[in-house]
Amino acid sequence: MSRLAITPRNRFSIMDFGPYLLLASLEGLVTAAILALTALGLSLVFGVMRVVNVAHGEFFMLGAMLTWAFTSLFLGYPVLGFALAMIGSPLIVGIIALVAERLVLRRLHYDPEATIVATIGMLYIIQQLALSFYGPEARAVIAPVTFRIQFPWFGYAGYKLLVVGISIFLLLATWFVITHTRVGLMMRATQYDRETAQAFSIPVDRVYAGVFAAGAMLAAIAAVLIVPIQQAHYLMGLDPLLLSFIVVIIGGLGSLKGTMLAALFIGMSDGMISVFFSPTLAKILATLLVALVLVYRPQGLFGEVSR
Repeated sequence: MSRLAITPRNRFSIMDFGPYLLLASLEGLVTAAILALTALGLSLVFGVMRVVNVAHGEFFMLGAMLTWAFTSLFLGYPVLGFALAMIGSPLIVGIIALVAERLVLRRLHYDPEATIVATIGMLYIIQQLALSFYGPEARAVIAPVTFRIQFPWFGYAGYKLLVVGISIFLLLATWFVITHTRVGLMMRATQYDRETAQAFSIPVDRVYAGVFAAGAMLAAIAAVLIVPIQQAHYLMGLDPLLLSFIVVIIGGLGSLKGTMLAALFIGMSDGMISVFFSPTLAKILATLLVALVLVYRPQGLFGEVSR
């Protein structure tokens, strides 16, 4: 008599598992796409400069705030406002990061310990400036497109799938620049050996400035894409920063392939666990995974052992 009886309620739950799994997978893809862009910026800065940018999440937040500012100028034309934000927000954030690199990090000679403290200071400065100018309120941004993809069980926002597509394109473009261009060659040479790169007349200081600005711009672009889904507010940089650290630690600091695969894994698992259980459980399991990686493989799954 211990056999499970299939009641109408059980039958309904079993039949609904497929749609829930599809929804969780789609949400996981969106999370993974945004996380990959954000974590790539953090990994790029560390890989080339050996700088842990604790202010990375605030560059993300600035991108979201600037997106709200740009789209507010064209309330009746969301596509135009969003297009302007896609260009203007990362550009402004990149300029701010470039100034910060010139005035702060370069003067500290990119010392690892000193730059951590400096970027923590930058975090609080940017956060308080955003609070002063924009206030504590969360601000919504209208999505540039409102069409829905109709699946047999539910409709899904077409904009979210557009976010995944744009993110994949930007990730592939970044990979192409790093692996197939002269700029990427200088970045890889600087990453491998700064002194040797200088000996071959590679402008290392300019490479560092460009990499730091590019890392901030990637975070800003990720924020532009996500802010029509999540409202912009001055504290929104914390979660992207923590998740980005989780991704680069698991994938391996400075490893492009590791960052992409770890972002896909963390994003998909976060989406599925959040749908079936709770977002809190997803964060707990991700943190536990980081602890295991740090214990058994400190260089990350795809990182190289330093010699």
